[in-house]
Amino acid sequence: MSPTPDHVRQYIADNLPCEHLEVYGDGAHFEALIVSPLFEGKRTLARHQAVYQALGERMRAEIHALSMRTLTPAEYETIKNNG
Repeated sequence: MSPTPDHVRQYIADNLPCEHLEVYGDGAHFEALIVSPLFEGKRTLARHQAVYQALGERMRAEIHALSMRTLTPAEYETIKNNG
């Protein structure tokens, strides 16, 4: 059974502290917006690695592609307020 966006959202939420989390996709390819205080002071690569670690083996076995935007809470607020 292919994972749904809700499954992927739950996998991430269970293993990464998130203040905001959106996941869209078709069962194989997903897009995510992930807002976490864990990303503070980290570059994009380290943020993505944290998400991959949260997904664990699911990234290899179930999820074939994940495009993600990883933001700190402050970065997300700036984007929300500037629309």
